[in-house]
Amino acid sequence: MTIKLSPDNIRSHFSSAMSEMYRSEVPLYQELITLVEEVNNDILAANPELKQQLEKTGELNRLNVERHGAIRVGTATELNNIRRLFAVMGMYPVGYYDLSVAGLPVHSTAFRPTAKSSLNKNPFRIFTSLLRLELLEDQELAQKAERILNRRQIITDRALALIEIAEANNGLLETEANEFVQEALETFRWHSQATVSSETYQELLRAHSLVADIVSFRGPHINHLTPRTLDIDLAQKKMVEKNMPAKATIEGPPKRNLAILLRQTAFKALTENISFTDGINSTHTARFGEIEQRGSALTPKGRKLYDKLLNAAINQNGNQSSKEGPEQYSQALEKAFEAFPSDYASLAKENLGFFEYHANKQARKPKQDESIEALIETGALICSPQTYEDFLPVSAAGIFHSNLDSNAGADYTNKANQKSFEESLGCQVISEMTLYKEIEEKSLREALSILKD
Repeated sequence: MTIKLSPDNIRSHFSSAMSEMYRSEVPLYQELITLVEEVNNDILAANPELKQQLEKTGELNRLNVERHGAIRVGTATELNNIRRLFAVMGMYPVGYYDLSVAGLPVHSTAFRPTAKSSLNKNPFRIFTSLLRLELLEDQELAQKAERILNRRQIITDRALALIEIAEANNGLLETEANEFVQEALETFRWHSQATVSSETYQELLRAHSLVADIVSFRGPHINHLTPRTLDIDLAQKKMVEKNMPAKATIEGPPKRNLAILLRQTAFKALTENISFTDGINSTHTARFGEIEQRGSALTPKGRKLYDKLLNAAINQNGNQSSKEGPEQYSQALEKAFEAFPSDYASLAKENLGFFEYHANKQARKPKQDESIEALIETGALICSPQTYEDFLPVSAAGIFHSNLDSNAGADYTNKANQKSFEESLGCQVISEMTLYKEIEEKSLREALSILKD
């Protein structure tokens, strides 16, 4: 009997294979995984309430397999085919990120599962950036880069054939899926042999470090895989204790009793040996190790308040990725975020966060027209904050900046172009806010229905 493998299972197999490949390429990654597992085990042992909450929302089982990665592609064709590749694994483009505001000549989306059940099965995400050659000052060099990119094919012929089979048959048989995983890995593999001369590489490097990284190789090598920790401050401390070259500051909101959105830290990019087509050997820095801590998803109102407070701290003390005054910046950040509610009740009351609802079957049946607030107060309705499943533009840019050399802060001031990005992608990106709202509304309907039975 022939069996089709679900996209969730294909994604799980692929993320595991990707992790194994990256572990062999970047040995320090294994140290990072071990460190995060130690931190998570300690936190869960010391905090049974947190463990219970993670169990209730279905997130405990996914914790140790959770990863996000990042790649950078060069052309519209590459982005379109990457979208098709990820769709086989049940990963879809969520959100549009304009990184030109941070001086990076790229715009991005996050390919990830969208259904709650799929996220709990395996929440693998790939932050994918498309190079914007039109933003480069030297358009002659931009045309040269475009010619170089057009000569390469980042997905193997067999992987493309299997993608077509999946699209035609609404999935892959188990044998096809296993072959697909192995073929798809080749797109993300590191190649130390560059596809350009040392002279061309230096030209691209002078234009921007990201341009050199994207254009000079056979494909979009995975530049980090990120495990999820339950305490990023403790993880950062352990990185320093183990003499990992950790960043000076943690990207995102400050440490709080109530974790919100996303916090990230990293060890700095590795210096790796490469060979150019003219026989010259040199080094390249792009790949690094990163850790994340995920908090509560915020509503549009909550994101507006978050952005306001973050910008206030940045304007007062400079960006967190600057080399001067990380301590002063951290203090300014903590001070600014005192204005953000630090408990779930306030988050819900002020409509700042998205929640998921569960019925307490032991509670009494609700009275007619009883309000949601009253049901929560009596314990009939239990609400848990939704985990933020996406990325922060400022955090993404901050991590990029800290792992790039030369002119990483070039001026491409606010040149968002979502329409152009979606044309290259071949579809519209999905609104993350819509997804969170749908999960909230669906869980509330189901919980109320249970209480009324």
